[in-house]
Amino acid sequence: MYQYLDEFLLYLTTEKNYSKRTIVEYQRDIFEGMDFFSSLLKKKVEELLPSDIDHRIFRSYLAYLKEKRMAKSTISRKLSAWRSFYNFLLREGVLTSNQLKIVATPKKQKKIPRFFYQDEIIKLLEVPDTKTPLGLRDKALLETIYACGLRIGEVVALNEENLDLSYGYIRVLGKGAKERVVPIGACAADALRDYLKHGRPHLIKKSKLETNALFLNYKGERLGERGIRKILSKCLLKAGMSKSSPHVLRHSFATHLLENGADLRVVQELLGHVSLSTTQIYTHVTRTRLKQLYENAHPRVKI
Repeated sequence: MYQYLDEFLLYLTTEKNYSKRTIVEYQRDIFEGMDFFSSLLKKKVEELLPSDIDHRIFRSYLAYLKEKRMAKSTISRKLSAWRSFYNFLLREGVLTSNQLKIVATPKKQKKIPRFFYQDEIIKLLEVPDTKTPLGLRDKALLETIYACGLRIGEVVALNEENLDLSYGYIRVLGKGAKERVVPIGACAADALRDYLKHGRPHLIKKSKLETNALFLNYKGERLGERGIRKILSKCLLKAGMSKSSPHVLRHSFATHLLENGADLRVVQELLGHVSLSTTQIYTHVTRTRLKQLYENAHPRVKI
């Protein structure tokens, strides 16, 4: 199994262009499953064969995960990892069928994504002190995430050459190394110009190595995910708002576009979603918001 797994992970890297994070998750999920099957079948892990694991045995694994009160989304991810692994083995001729195809995926409970209201966004974006290089960076950072609906990993990967401020676009490398071009709003473009002119040059002076990273930390190095989370937490605290992840800015971007009449397929394209069903969750958000406004404002709702 170990040899097949190595080949599978190489396939995900070279042919499927999966992100490092996804590959690490798949590897961990498959290792954990192998430990369970080894114990269940009373075989050493290195002695396991792909043919040892059929749909009945795999259902026992899912039942075990459920007993551990694991989230349905996590269980679904583990099943997805194993299905992909077995599809690869089928393609390579190691298996004659993929038994895991008939294993039902746990139904996920659809959660309405958390988002900021438009007045909260304005309040948050006014927090950074634009008289300092770091403040200019923070302003440009938050404006860019909200204006373009970026994932945190996409922000980290941004380089200066990804920007085209003259035309108002940004080139983003999304999941699966898929590139998309997203418009930059006027406010974000202005914040980026100020940062590039007055903020970034001061930060780059502190760097020992040359870098083309767009957003830099106080050492002049590429700003990482942990740094972005700290910046957002600090700004939320100053704004008197509850703690949230950078992904909430992405949720807010999508929600506000739909609330103001944007087409769902346009929002799908801007977010870089492969499936429209992923984007449709935001329609539930806007409906919920409209219902709240209706109930609060209509004189005949509450009697």
